[in-house]
Amino acid sequence: MTEQATTIHRRLVDSLYVEAMLLADEARAYFDVVGRAERDSLEALSRVTFSCESLKVTTRLMHIIAWLLTQRAVEAGELAPGDALSPSRRLGEAPETEAATLDTMPVQARTIIATSIELHRRVARLDASLDEPMTEASPARRMLERLSASF
Repeated sequence: MTEQATTIHRRLVDSLYVEAMLLADEARAYFDVVGRAERDSLEALSRVTFSCESLKVTTRLMHIIAWLLTQRAVEAGELAPGDALSPSRRLGEAPETEAATLDTMPVQARTIIATSIELHRRVARLDASLDEPMTEASPARRMLERLSASF
């Protein structure tokens, strides 16, 4: 990986980490305080569904954060890149939330759930890209790199 690609990857991982931590904090605050009152106003089965969705959000976010911390460990040289490809260090599967279930949730819960789903999808694309073969830089790019290194 080129230095520029490494820098881009590091910045992407860092920004995703901040996003995941902010969403985790928002989810915790909502489901522990505001969401509790909204949950209590729901019918019994809907309360159980609400609680399950809260756990799904937490699971998604913990998988994301663990994966991002693994990527940071690789960048810091604390973990070999090959070790990060171990199945135990890959992004965990996200629990599914059906659209019909999402539609029954209070507005703020729906937003948090949908945001966690989308964040997991984005990180899953990055995780999947680790399996793609590295492409060789174009001859023109290699020449530019050699020129810039000589100055």
